[in-house]
Amino acid sequence: MTTGDHGAAAPPGLDGTGLRIGVVRARWNSPIVDRLAAGVGRGLSSLGVRPEDVVDVEVPGSFELPMGARILAASGKVDAVICLGSVIRGETSHYDLVAGQAAAGIQEVQLATGVPVAFGILTTEDEAQALARSEDVGGHNVGYDTAVVAVEMARLAQQYPSSS
Repeated sequence: MTTGDHGAAAPPGLDGTGLRIGVVRARWNSPIVDRLAAGVGRGLSSLGVRPEDVVDVEVPGSFELPMGARILAASGKVDAVICLGSVIRGETSHYDLVAGQAAAGIQEVQLATGVPVAFGILTTEDEAQALARSEDVGGHNVGYDTAVVAVEMARLAQQYPSSS
């Protein structure tokens, strides 16, 4: 297995050359999301995905990520989508609503469209935990992990295309 950022491992021979990947990122908590996006860039590059084959769009927050993913997935212009966001627990139930609905929506998008959608939303108790999951080169970065997931699942979908 090849490894890039700490904890991220790709199956031997995984190659993203020629894949088109959509990245949908939330503007809310953008300092964290930008760090995740940097991890995605490193991960995709390490797997042979060219920068010009990456479509990068922003949505207001994590709640809007499923709709952004749906738009890209339904376009027919990407082989997989990566959703990036950061939901940090606060003093109200808003955290639970946003995190749960974003997760359910992302799952629904991939099941409805047949286009793999990698879940890169951090759901943490505080900013320190979010920073620990979005580290720079050599550290743990969930964005890097989602790049591996997106490429692996896109290749699986290509290997076993839907008959519908």
